[in-house]
Amino acid sequence: MLIAGLLCLSAAVASAGFGSWSLARNRDLDTTAMALRAIAPTQLAAGVMLTAGGAVALVASPHTALVVVIVCVAGALGTLAAGSWQSARFALRREVTAADCGNNCSVCTQSCS
Repeated sequence: MLIAGLLCLSAAVASAGFGSWSLARNRDLDTTAMALRAIAPTQLAAGVMLTAGGAVALVASPHTALVVVIVCVAGALGTLAAGSWQSARFALRREVTAADCGNNCSVCTQSCS
């Protein structure tokens, strides 16, 4: 379980690092940058889940640790998948709305923001 714990903690650091990096970047109006910024909270949440799994893997009995690591990894992957899906839908909706408006919101019936 030592290896699983260290892998979980390494993945947690990577996930939290990418999430923090996305939040620290400037707030551009570019759709890609906005999508990356929108997924940052889910990356941070996945980092917390992986940290919990890694900590339990290092200190708990092997049978308990195995179950907790599986649950934490599955939860982190599910959270990232759902966050990616929502971020992609947001970015696509924003691009379609801007294209429909022709970047001129005064003639559009939808909100261009």
